[in-house]
Amino acid sequence: MKRALLTLMLAAGTALAGPGAHGPDGEHLDHAAPGNASGLVRLPDGSVNVPKLAQRRLGLRTLLAPETEAAATLELPGRVVLDPNASGRVQASYAGRIEPGPRGLPVPGQAVRQGDVLAWLQPQSEPFAQANQEAQRAELRAARQLAELRQKRLEGLEATVPRKEIEAARLEAGSLAARERSISASLGARVALRAPVSGVIARSELVAGQVVDARDVLVDIVDPSRLMVEALTTDVTLGPRIAGASLADTGGVKLQLAGVPLALREGSLPLSFRARIDKASTLAVGQTVNVIVTLKETAKGIALPAEAVVRSPVNEAVVWIKTGAERYLPQPVQLRPLDAKTVLITRGLAADNRVVVQGAPLIAQIR
Repeated sequence: MKRALLTLMLAAGTALAGPGAHGPDGEHLDHAAPGNASGLVRLPDGSVNVPKLAQRRLGLRTLLAPETEAAATLELPGRVVLDPNASGRVQASYAGRIEPGPRGLPVPGQAVRQGDVLAWLQPQSEPFAQANQEAQRAELRAARQLAELRQKRLEGLEATVPRKEIEAARLEAGSLAARERSISASLGARVALRAPVSGVIARSELVAGQVVDARDVLVDIVDPSRLMVEALTTDVTLGPRIAGASLADTGGVKLQLAGVPLALREGSLPLSFRARIDKASTLAVGQTVNVIVTLKETAKGIALPAEAVVRSPVNEAVVWIKTGAERYLPQPVQLRPLDAKTVLITRGLAADNRVVVQGAPLIAQIR
């Protein structure tokens, strides 16, 4: 009975403990219980408490990154364009109606070979123009028949008619026959739309029965392993300073500067890069990309994996620094990309900071 009463008194004392009160084992009773049973909590100063067990569970890794010197870089907006030496375009030579080819109409993504018939273009002329052609064919047929009859009469009088008249009649009949065949072929002929290069159909506007006008773009064919990237810059002196280039968000793509243009386009200098693409990577024509241009100049900073940098609630670039056994502090930084997987921290870090290089997005989500 006494033991039960003592237990109740201790429980009441714990519930009503004032500042500085201690329990029977010396624990502080005035401390609030952690809001999260796992111990993962964001502290008032913005830092995060991560117990050792949670660190292993989250797979956190840190690194003491020394200051180094790397090539200076710039990030330019760009887009993927066709390589004129490895792509082709099919256009209508004149107005007509589309008819399926031997293997049907091509679809985007289909592989084709140079010379393949993609579709047929059936010429469509005005009724008045077609009537004139048919009338001209009728006149030529009548003239040819008369010429052939005259040729036969002259050949029957070969003994009394000069040889040159017979040959002239034969040539006239042959000429009229050839003109008649040409007119007849043009009335019912259809034109083959052939693939100008081997590659993959990037775009197709072909539909059976579709009526197209002259110069309409019908099919674009590209070589997926040979594309180009066009980047824009307002610095006209940038071209000679470029040592290399890569894509910010896409690996497996090598860029080579094709040349430095000498004319601006809408106030910007378009820099063209030839892209060599691995089989594991893909690019699409018209895709917007960020081009990381490596300069011949150098800059000092701390090189870190790109995944070490996260965004704060105000969209500021930060890295997480380990300041204690279980404490991590967000540190705003300034950076510039080195390639698709590495960044150079130019301001905000010291060489003795232990930076989280794996698991930083998980720490940023702790509230």
